[in-house]
Parts: sequence; C-alpha cells; structure tokens
Amino acid sequence: MKVASTAFEHEGKIPSKYTCDGDNISPPLFFSDVPKSAKSLVLIMEDPDVPMYIRPDGMWDHWVLFNITPETTEIGTGQQTGIPGITTSNKLKYGGPCPPDREHRYYFKLFALDIKLDLKEGAAKKQVLEAIKGHILAEAVLMGKYKRK
Repeated sequence: MKVASTAFEHEGKIPSKYTCDGDNISPPLFFSDVPKSAKSLVLIMEDPDVPMYIRPDGMWDHWVLFNITPETTEIGTGQQTGIPGITTSNKLKYGGPCPPDREHRYYFKLFALDIKLDLKEGAAKKQVLEAIKGHILAEAVLMGKYKRK
C-alpha cells in the first residue's frame, strides 16, 4: 500500500501553501495498492518533533481521519473524507505544519483495516490507535518536512 502527494515527495519539503504560513489547507493525497479485503482506512498526520516544553510527549496530532471507505484513492487539496477525529489543536479538521523552532517532520500514516471502527466523530488519535490494534492489514507512510522562515 502507498500514500503519496503531488505537492511534495517523500522526505521532501512541504510547500508553505499547506502550512500555517500559507492557506493552511491539506495537501492532495493519493492512495494505492489498498488490500482488497480492507473494510476501512485511517489517516493520521503527526509531528513527533515538538519541543518538550510545549508538549511533554513531543507529539502534535495535525489530522485524524477514520472510517474512510477503502475504495478511496485520493483526498483532494483542502478536502476531507471519512470521520474526523480531534487534533491536538482541538479541531476536527486538518491543521498544517507550524513548527515553533526548527525544521520538523510530518508523517502522514495510512492504515488499511479489516473492520470499520466503532468510534464517534471527535475520537482522539489515542482512541483510534487503540481501536485498530489487531486489525491492520497494511500500512504506508509519507513524510514531509517544514521549517518556518
């Protein structure tokens, strides 16, 4: 399974359009090779480079989507699909990169599951990760970097 974007390459620079310095809209994402037996997809975007004085766990959740239909092959620029979970910013939508200090890494993690999740809108990433244990058929990651000017 793969997750990719036409806006940036894996391990490449995320254009400012998709950050707090630009339009703060989600980049276009493309999914391929999803297992035929998948019942749903989960997409999580996270930043593990947050300074500990801001978040003791060093993690910022920028986007949480679950119960995306497995036939989904793309999420267009600024679009959302599935059921939104809550982000660290207490939003039910994408929040772009906005690193306070240095260059950060942003991971777009895609999971194919053998079930649909029995969670409600606003579920936190922790709840989603707990619910997918033992149900992951495939995983894919797209990582982009961003540093504010």
